Amino acid sequence: MAELLRSLRDSELVARFQRRCGLFPGQEASGEKHVVKNYFYYYLFRFSAALGQEVFYITFLPFTHWNIDPYLSRRLVVIWVLVMYIGQVAKDILKWPRPSSPPVVKLEKRVIAEYGMPSTHAMAATAISFTLLISTMDRYQYPFILGLIMAVVFSTLVSLSRLYTGMHTVLDVLGGVLITAVLIALTYPAWTLIDSLDSASPLFPVCVIVVPFLLCYNYPVSDYYSPTRADTTTVVAAGAGVTVGFWINHFFQLVSKPTPSLPVIQNIPPITTDMLVLGLTKFMVGIMLILLVRQLVQNLSLQVLFSWFKVVTKNKEARRRLEIEVPYKFVTYTSVGICATTFVPMLHRFLGLL
Repeated sequence: MAELLRSLRDSELVARFQRRCGLFPGQEASGEKHVVKNYFYYYLFRFSAALGQEVFYITFLPFTHWNIDPYLSRRLVVIWVLVMYIGQVAKDILKWPRPSSPPVVKLEKRVIAEYGMPSTHAMAATAISFTLLISTMDRYQYPFILGLIMAVVFSTLVSLSRLYTGMHTVLDVLGGVLITAVLIALTYPAWTLIDSLDSASPLFPVCVIVVPFLLCYNYPVSDYYSPTRADTTTVVAAGAGVTVGFWINHFFQLVSKPTPSLPVIQNIPPITTDMLVLGLTKFMVGIMLILLVRQLVQNLSLQVLFSWFKVVTKNKEARRRLEIEVPYKFVTYTSVGICATTFVPMLHRFLGLL
């Protein structure tokens, strides 16, 4: 078993996979970082890697909420936040390095400072695809086998992309998928409780804000700076904001309550041009409002924190300090989550888009 685990952590195994897919190291003399000999795999896995980025989920999840089903978006957000937090914390506790280069070709630079085990891309893709499958199979009429195939294909492509881009070993990816499977199995009995959180007591929003903030502020200390803490705070804060937004909607009766998951079984309506135009319009309106709120709250929170800690405003390094980075990220993305679930639907209704 120990020998098998060592082989799965071997960087050469990743390098062989890259070469089989037509990706080779470049020539140092010519200044080439890498050589691509199969552009089908290159664009396939680069696109698949993008499907595992936070940017994709920050757009996909609001689109699901505004255009498909708030009930689904709530479950997806909660599970996504859970697996991302556990995955990110596990990285900084285990501190397993990413594949070595050479022999591996690394195509991404932003997260290169992060540790490798487990792959949070693989975790997020597995969590989103299979939570979506489990949550819709008793809610909408569609061939289950088709949904299963789509979930497997999506999670597999994102997982393989982490090998192709040279960011994870095979063990990192398998570990991420396995951890997610265990988390889904353990939390599944509580999913109905998650669906009723918006009817909780007035103290509920306080807990939803305070507990996640403390988790982010007491994030494991790394040996050097990496974007892991900032990314984790972004995800957790967005999830806290979404949860508070659902509570606000229920408590103040701002929107109608989502229909229960059972025993309602709905037919998936045919996609028409009018539906696409309406969906894209709602999405663009929502994204513009979110970006505006994000920019305003971020600037305001940074100004307050810089003034409080007597830091020069243009000092970019100061943003990385714990007492500045976590509060401004948390306040910014909590506001984004509340805006997405509360104010955007109100704007949609005001504009006659609902």
